[in-house]
Amino acid sequence: MPRWLALFVACAPSALPQSGPLPARETLTYNIEWRLVTAGKAILQWSAVSQRDDPGWQANLHLESVGLVSKLFKVEDDYTVSYRQPLCAQSSLLTSHEGNRRRETRVTFDGETRKASYQERDLVKNTTVASQEIDIPECVHDVLGGLYALRTLNLEPGQSAEIPVSDGKKSVMAKVEAMSREDVKVPDGAYKTIRYEILLFNNVLYRRPARLYVWLSDDRRKLPVQVRVRMQFTIGTVTMQLEKHE
Repeated sequence: MPRWLALFVACAPSALPQSGPLPARETLTYNIEWRLVTAGKAILQWSAVSQRDDPGWQANLHLESVGLVSKLFKVEDDYTVSYRQPLCAQSSLLTSHEGNRRRETRVTFDGETRKASYQERDLVKNTTVASQEIDIPECVHDVLGGLYALRTLNLEPGQSAEIPVSDGKKSVMAKVEAMSREDVKVPDGAYKTIRYEILLFNNVLYRRPARLYVWLSDDRRKLPVQVRVRMQFTIGTVTMQLEKHE
């Protein structure tokens, strides 16, 4: 269960019509399925915060493996990111424990200088694995913040948009396409949804060949009901389904 699964969506063109404000506080819990077995759990927390009297937000994602998958390859990742209006990424911290590997990755996004600084450290060896700086637009989205940006939009089936996305190592224009309206049943209940394809893989932001789909509830809440990554047959498909929302 790779770490990029935790950082799964992007899109936010402000020119599209807005559907409503984001919640001040929210907790979403997901089941993660891989090869027809429950492979993990994900808890996504969102909250509004004030930054020098300016509106801002913070997102926290906890991802862990469970059951047989955890016995074979233990995963415990924590990702925190802060945003300024309008959902421009400011900084992120990923602490990952995957098998015998323990890493800490920090990214700082500076809209004034239009630079992103990336640093990854090996916590076992206490060494720097990677350090670099790249050019970014004045406002850029990390992939998790893009999920919330998408929820503010009325992107109807047949519509698409391109926006700037960065993970600190690469900055790209990512495309999102609204595909179709679909009925989806998840542990949290039955939902009417709109399915979106997010074009982040296949040498866009990530080199790995894959297709990424997101289902948002077709109402003002636009809850992320389901996320699916379809990879090569040898790896299989990973699906995240909403188990509970608070």
